[in-house]
Amino acid sequence: MSKELARPALFFTHNASVKSCLRGHQSLVRSCPPPPRQLAAPFRISGFLQKTAPWLLGRPSAAVSRKSPSVFNGFSESAKRLFSSSGSARLAELDIGNNGFLLRPQRVITEKSVGYWLVGSAALVFGIVVLGGLTRLTESGLSITEWKPVTGSIPPLTRADWEAEFEKYKESPEYKLLNSNMTLDEFKFIFFMEWAHRLWGRAIGLSFVLPGLYFVLRKKTSPRVSRRIFGIALLIGFQGFIGWWMVKSGLSDHFLNDAVEAGKHKDNHPRVSQYRLAAHLGLAFCVYLSMLWTGLEVLKENRWIKDPKLALRNISMVSNPILKPYNYAAAGLLGLVFLTAMSGAFVAGLDAGLIYNEFPYMGQGFIPPRSELFSSNYAHAKDDSDLIWRNMLENPVTVQLIHRIMATTSFVSIVGFHILSNRLYRRNLIPQIVYRGSHGVIGFAVLQVTLGISTLLYLVPTPLAASHQAGSLALLTSVLILCMRLRRPRGAVRALLGTLATAK
Repeated sequence: MSKELARPALFFTHNASVKSCLRGHQSLVRSCPPPPRQLAAPFRISGFLQKTAPWLLGRPSAAVSRKSPSVFNGFSESAKRLFSSSGSARLAELDIGNNGFLLRPQRVITEKSVGYWLVGSAALVFGIVVLGGLTRLTESGLSITEWKPVTGSIPPLTRADWEAEFEKYKESPEYKLLNSNMTLDEFKFIFFMEWAHRLWGRAIGLSFVLPGLYFVLRKKTSPRVSRRIFGIALLIGFQGFIGWWMVKSGLSDHFLNDAVEAGKHKDNHPRVSQYRLAAHLGLAFCVYLSMLWTGLEVLKENRWIKDPKLALRNISMVSNPILKPYNYAAAGLLGLVFLTAMSGAFVAGLDAGLIYNEFPYMGQGFIPPRSELFSSNYAHAKDDSDLIWRNMLENPVTVQLIHRIMATTSFVSIVGFHILSNRLYRRNLIPQIVYRGSHGVIGFAVLQVTLGISTLLYLVPTPLAASHQAGSLALLTSVLILCMRLRRPRGAVRALLGTLATAK
């Protein structure tokens, strides 16, 4: 046995009640005889530590402070920081292996600064979504025909560089079919729109990865948050690839090919694939929601620690079994609003907002004729076996109708959810903070419906269309915040809150 393991330490004797004693403070680890088979897996001992070693939970007990003022003597500086009550709360986790018990203290509550950083990163993603919408509305997305992740961050600096870049754009289908009369100054505008969009994406990547590494390496995050940061970083990198994959679809030469089967639809307007546009927007939404959810979770847990008694009262209220359907309804609302936004991506990709510019009618009725909704011109199979799904995803008329139906369904669901929230609040079954959250959701829903109808009636003007896209993300944000307010804490956090509430 090594000297490190042989020192007096915090050790545990395994029996039915997992009794322990605190002996010395020269090491964190001591070897024990093999534990029983039924305990051969990691488990948390927060309740046990509340009685025997409460200082491991971030609040040194009066007994420890009075009798052992030098309890941290002999520990390394990193161990002192880990156990210090000046930082965020901690929890010890007991790993049981074949050779005995190993006590591994780990952070449970991530530092507040990490939460603010994540929310700020989410705000940057919100901004790039709006800028991406403006790039699409100004038809600037196909102006840069190459993908240079590093050197592409520097725009053309001389007239010769601009001429060379313009010549590359002249080889694209968009220039040949739509912009053959474009001047160099006009090209500079659409180039800078796309360049700014890509540069913003690079800035988001750097501003997330570098601080993320700092927070993780400095152990300012819990293992749970560290894993999420790593996952979000991977999504950001993948988003760059998806963006170029989307742009590449708009540079295809098939737009220049006049050969088309008789009676079939031919799209001569160079544009990115609506499938890839929806994938790009959907992944951006996922990155945004992941950042925001994790950041709000960190900030909420830090608020809980400040006032554990109030936190436990609110937690007990939202943990009421009566509210289980209400919680499911909130989660379903989040999914419904997300899917509605994705259907809007198909509307944008097909320019479906430029037809049937009236509401609530579409022509002579609420629904266009069946011949328009399910046209055989959009079927690729000779037997028309793909007639239905291709029209649902590629026919602008059908796509707009689907978006109208989903938007109406979302709005009606939000109104119904708001009515339910009012009833539950009057019966004192939900906290006031949840009730206010439902007010925010209905407010953003009304705003989004107003923007959507106005965008349609005024033939998709750029300011209204960009506001409508931003409104979809704002509405999704309000629903996410509502779901966060209904969230119940993890077992480790709840045990910690119980300890702090008792101590206070």
